[in-house]
Amino acid sequence: MPFEWPARPPLPPKFLQQLSTDEYLPLPYTSSTVRALQRLRKTGEDAAPRVGLSFGDYMASRLGTAAGLRALNQEAGDIFYDVKPEAEYDMEAAAECFRGDYPVIDIQTHYVADRPYARDTYTRAMLETYPTLMPSWFRGLDDLTSLTLADYIRCVFLETETAAAVLTAPPGQGPYAILTNEEMAATRFLIEELGGRGRLLNHAIVHPDAPGELERMEGWRDRCGPIGWKVYTHGHLGETFVPHGTNWMLDDERTGIPFCERARELGVTNICAHKGLTYVVDTGSPSDLGPAAANFPDLNFVAYHSGYEFSVPFGDSPPHPPEGPYTEDTADIGVNRMVTTVRSVGLAPGSNVYAELGTTWFCLVRHPDQAAHVLGKLLVAYGEDNILWGSDSIWYGATQQVLDAFRAFQIPLEFRQRYGYPELTLEIKEKILSRNTARLYGMDLESIRANAQSDDLAWARHVIAHYDKAGTPTLG
Repeated sequence: MPFEWPARPPLPPKFLQQLSTDEYLPLPYTSSTVRALQRLRKTGEDAAPRVGLSFGDYMASRLGTAAGLRALNQEAGDIFYDVKPEAEYDMEAAAECFRGDYPVIDIQTHYVADRPYARDTYTRAMLETYPTLMPSWFRGLDDLTSLTLADYIRCVFLETETAAAVLTAPPGQGPYAILTNEEMAATRFLIEELGGRGRLLNHAIVHPDAPGELERMEGWRDRCGPIGWKVYTHGHLGETFVPHGTNWMLDDERTGIPFCERARELGVTNICAHKGLTYVVDTGSPSDLGPAAANFPDLNFVAYHSGYEFSVPFGDSPPHPPEGPYTEDTADIGVNRMVTTVRSVGLAPGSNVYAELGTTWFCLVRHPDQAAHVLGKLLVAYGEDNILWGSDSIWYGATQQVLDAFRAFQIPLEFRQRYGYPELTLEIKEKILSRNTARLYGMDLESIRANAQSDDLAWARHVIAHYDKAGTPTLG
């Protein structure tokens, strides 16, 4: 009897699934999202047989992405996603809606090492959060069942249109490190050795409040070759995944300023700080970025997550209001804090502070009115040259659908006229998805483009085979 692949689970596009990362549990659906899902279900049931696909295959395709984005438009009452009706049932029309003639650089990607704590405790806790609040008509689980290097290669390079990526990691020391600096660097070396030259860069994680960390930075610079330092001002993660530690800020005299001075001394001048998704602690705020950037004009400061917070309760903390226009009354809430921090020290657009979109964009896709406010505010305060693309993969699996949603997104005319936001042009999207990162990290964009276009991805198969045989790579 011939082998038959099992039917694909009937899941909606990624941006309408209830997924999560190491930093938050799945968010509940709003009533508007439920109505959009109902619209999407009806469209899929009608269109899938018409194009000869199962319901699950339809939802996983760009046709399903188009249908999901159009359902969100209908619920929002405006055209936030420029997707034509025929893209719901015509593959060529869908491909045209999401086309991009430029390489994509994803500056926030992760995987989990196969050491016992990371492989067992951490991965199990992560994967158990994914499907908990799915509507009853969604059956089965996502196809992401582990978070290893093999899954990383598949999700980031094989199933998503990523030309180059930056590998980073959550905070954690000793047994609680999900991926060490040496493992991140060795992953890059392995990919390059097997033929994926220029496809991966890496951070080095620093805990500046921990004894001896500033002294270790020189060794990490020399052995690991990081493109930037990744820091978490809200503390470290331990056995319970709850941030702990002394908590610090980039502009404080005890920890932040000595760390910035050390980064300057070592010549690795990109400081990538997790800012947002941390409203359990005050030091997750981006309020320190403006003062730090003004004090260190020769350093670059990248705010990972752009200060975004969820508009749902978290533990004992009250929910943040949904993202809206910047006002004085809301200056210290959510992404508005990103605006406030640069304005407080007189930094104009195009300064040495950057905004990154990992997880933030994933959460905003299903709330397009909030997405318009977030992108509009960042474009006004930071300029089109200082916003960077990140996905926070592989927590969401392959993120092609989330990328396609960004390519189709536009800030409606009403928002531009009422709030003074600029138009989100194709040129600006290209900058966000590739050119801005290439400039910041000193990457040769034409080489990246050429490598991606000519790459048969044979190296990816070799990397997976190496991992299956030897496990997570690390430096000797």
